[in-house]
Amino acid sequence: MSGRDPLCPPRRAHRGAALTLVFVGVLVAGAATGSFPDTAAEGRTGAAGHTSATGSARTASGPVRTTARHEAVQKAAAEAMADGKSPMEAAERAVSRSGDRWGAVYSQGEYQEFQEALDGEYTGVGLWARRGRDGRIEVSKVQSGSPAADAGIRAGDRLRSVDGTRVEGRPVTETVALLRGDADDAAAGTTVTVGLQRGTRAWSETLRRARLSTDSVTVRRLSGQVTVIKVSAFTKGVGDTVRAAVRRAPAGAGIILDLRGNSGGLVTEATAAASAFLDGGLVATYDIDGTQRSLHADPGGDTARPLVALVDGGTMSAAEMLTGALQDRGRAVVIGSRTFGKGSIQMPTDLPDGSVAELTVGHYRTPSGHAVDGRGITPDLEVAPGPEALERAERVLTGLGDPS
Repeated sequence: MSGRDPLCPPRRAHRGAALTLVFVGVLVAGAATGSFPDTAAEGRTGAAGHTSATGSARTASGPVRTTARHEAVQKAAAEAMADGKSPMEAAERAVSRSGDRWGAVYSQGEYQEFQEALDGEYTGVGLWARRGRDGRIEVSKVQSGSPAADAGIRAGDRLRSVDGTRVEGRPVTETVALLRGDADDAAAGTTVTVGLQRGTRAWSETLRRARLSTDSVTVRRLSGQVTVIKVSAFTKGVGDTVRAAVRRAPAGAGIILDLRGNSGGLVTEATAAASAFLDGGLVATYDIDGTQRSLHADPGGDTARPLVALVDGGTMSAAEMLTGALQDRGRAVVIGSRTFGKGSIQMPTDLPDGSVAELTVGHYRTPSGHAVDGRGITPDLEVAPGPEALERAERVLTGLGDPS
């Protein structure tokens, strides 16, 4: 990637957009970018037995086939190692020259963290961050039992600084990256000092990072028996959790599927979540180096109860795929703002020093053939981000359930 992607914090710009989004997701939502099911002809699977974090199919024997661009990156890394230089830095330069927006190079440790995040674990302090109505960055959620919760930090507290760096005016992604820390300094047991403000009180807390389980699905009941299923990331097991939540919802009552801020995850899990609302049929099509594939929901989903999908500019990748399937097939009314527009597939290549390079090898489309990459999904009803979006979704859902 040439230059600096606006989603990348300056100190990690050379890692590319995909890596930053992984770290944002790992801290904020336990997520990453979308992954596609493995097939014998398309790559490798990790030890956990599922696809890797960015749409990469993997097998223990390594990549079955590579593109010319993958080969060029491997060659650059091998030549650098032979010359006593850094293979990873050479690979980063090669990826940058390729012009691949989502191309990225990961160290061995970073890629391992990537996989662990998709298994539902991450190293962090348990804070979710967002930009508040006043434009300042605030804590949107604190994970129960996390270091942040133990320190008494609450949702609504303003974030003023991270390790002495003021965050006012910075993008939320940069603030999250500061909280997360560089890959080499973000292990469990390391510390980060956070400056906070609550009303007129300003103080600092030094938090010790810990291994935490992600809380990717939360379920709550609104008035009138409406059930809100909030999916913050498609980590391992999320599909089954969503299906169980739908089964437990009051019979005939509507559901709001809240995908706001969902940065993606395992496409197999997003497809399983689609199966909760569809009676089989097409979820998406995708290509790998020109070979066409398709994803289908399992039969037997609940197709009767009213459904609203709530999205915003942070709805990405696998979450966009699910949104597109529900919208195209007339299963849900989509409410919110245009989604992010990440509809590409990356495949990994191992480098001589154990690092991993990933380059885009294909794209996916919604059932009606809509290309998501760079475009996103336009809601049926556009509503500005904020608390009003959920209120509007509830009103629309009530109307959908009205037999008159």
